Amino acid sequence: MRKLALVASIALLSACSTPQKEQINFTPEAVHSNAKLVQGKTFSLSSQDIRSAQYVALVDSGRSNIEPIHSRQNVRIALENALAEQFKSQGFDLSVNSPNNIELDIQELLVNVKHSVMKNEMDGKVVLVVTAETPKGKLVKTYTGTSKKTGLLSASNSNIQEVLNDLVDKVLKEISHDQELQNYMKDNFQ
Repeated sequence: MRKLALVASIALLSACSTPQKEQINFTPEAVHSNAKLVQGKTFSLSSQDIRSAQYVALVDSGRSNIEPIHSRQNVRIALENALAEQFKSQGFDLSVNSPNNIELDIQELLVNVKHSVMKNEMDGKVVLVVTAETPKGKLVKTYTGTSKKTGLLSASNSNIQEVLNDLVDKVLKEISHDQELQNYMKDNFQ
């Protein structure tokens, strides 16, 4: 009788458990500078994720349901870490009490996926705002990246992950090579 109760309990608990939501790896890659632009100039870094929703992809399979997919990693922290690494490779030193501040605002970061058994379409968009502020003033720059990709068969999570990470890496590269931002930081950071 005890074994029957145990089996019934396990079956009941198994039926009540909900499946885990789909997630993808978000791994932005910092762009490393070959040469230091400055030496001894510090900055503090802050960030905020101001997106209306925290998922990184929306999958529409055409069956009247759209499924959100979230990142395994915290998007804000992953992007902040990549940006800090980029600036450090350019010679800037990260400090908590610097008079110079860089703020990263994540306004948009999403891949829309429409797929069927035969084909898929992925449209990605990333909008990041970087504000470099000193006691003398500030520079605000908006970086936007878009991506469109089509393929045969339905899109897998690894396909979505690849599109998202490639797109974010392109935006990080644009930030790294932005002469106006580099010159502002070189000339005004202490």
